Amino acid sequence: MQKAYEDRRAVARRTGAPNRGPAERLRASKLAGRRRSARVAPGAAGGCGVSDPVLILARALVRRPSITPADAGCQALLAARLAVLGFSVEHLRVGEVDNFWARLGDAGPVFCFAGHTDVVPTGPAEAWRHPPFDAVVADGCLWGRGSADMKGSLAAMLVACEEFLAAGRRPRGSIAFLVTSDEEGPAEDGTRAVMNTLSARGDKIDWCLVGEPSSRDRLGDVLRIGRRGSLSCDLKLAGVQGHVAYPELADNPLHRLAPFMAELIATEWDRGNAAFPPTTLQLTNLNAGTGFRNVIPGEAELKFNVRYSTEQTLEGLQAQILERLARHGIDAEIRWRDAGRPFLTGEGPLLEAVVAAVRAATDIDPELSTGGGTSDGRFIAPTGAAVVELGPVNASIHKVDEHVRIADLAALRDLYRNVLERLL
Repeated sequence: MQKAYEDRRAVARRTGAPNRGPAERLRASKLAGRRRSARVAPGAAGGCGVSDPVLILARALVRRPSITPADAGCQALLAARLAVLGFSVEHLRVGEVDNFWARLGDAGPVFCFAGHTDVVPTGPAEAWRHPPFDAVVADGCLWGRGSADMKGSLAAMLVACEEFLAAGRRPRGSIAFLVTSDEEGPAEDGTRAVMNTLSARGDKIDWCLVGEPSSRDRLGDVLRIGRRGSLSCDLKLAGVQGHVAYPELADNPLHRLAPFMAELIATEWDRGNAAFPPTTLQLTNLNAGTGFRNVIPGEAELKFNVRYSTEQTLEGLQAQILERLARHGIDAEIRWRDAGRPFLTGEGPLLEAVVAAVRAATDIDPELSTGGGTSDGRFIAPTGAAVVELGPVNASIHKVDEHVRIADLAALRDLYRNVLERLL
């Protein structure tokens, strides 16, 4: 294995962090946090003090405008805190994407927290109740882009780990963090690339808890235990441009595509199964023509996406689509994009620990779901890791006025720490 890790004491000397024990380090971190200035509306914390370490760290992360693929210093902040705890930290930059892999311990099993520091664009800042990167605390919530998706989760993960170690616990195995700035973007140089690196040198994750905002109405009410696969197809079909009054002298590619599109829309691909909803196909783009009503287009482009269950395979779907193209006499230029295969985490130590932690803290029997879009879990699960997603309420993610309940940040920290205690 390549030498990728730095000595803990060397990191401490370089960052100016004293070589304290976990409990002393945690107390020092809290004291430092209390001295920081805070922009808080009167009575805003909703019963959770503004000196809460999760809130302090979440605000520090939200203030960094890390619009994908930028990281804006978020990972340096997280990595420095982990290094002080004794984690070996490896920065894995690929192209414009920042990633890091941090690990405490050499033995298995390996429990990994996974997440991302990048966020989607804010849209018009003037439409926000509070500036999107000011990390304002008001009305019992932390407001800002990334507060729910998913900087709040990252803060809760790190503080949960600090408190777990400060209590004198030593893991029965290893704790790891996998963090990227390429989840909201193309997702090529982020978790996918890190997992390729880890797999190539034989590093294995046994259990992975992803901090995506899984909850629907109340923290912990939904756990993601899998995701559907995603296959996109771009078609480009050539025709012969001409005058609409002389169709016999032209070849209209839209007319040739129309029956094919109708069949795609009408197809029942499968009926799903106990874990997954049925496979669906959606047409997403159709472009053709010059903009003039009297000109038959000479070319047409069609894009569509398939979200598929474990009843299908990528290769099987491609074969079915190609068969339909051939049957309709369409000879098109085709470009496929495999955005991820379906995965499902069944019963086992990770799922049992997460469900038990949620039940103990909330009296909720969480819904076990495979719905929603894709997540970086799709790159981790194929290596054999069990993957579960647990994070804040997702009602405001990617929207103007994204926010997270402050009480949920503290509760999420407790849930993550409880999972660590149950597994390690």
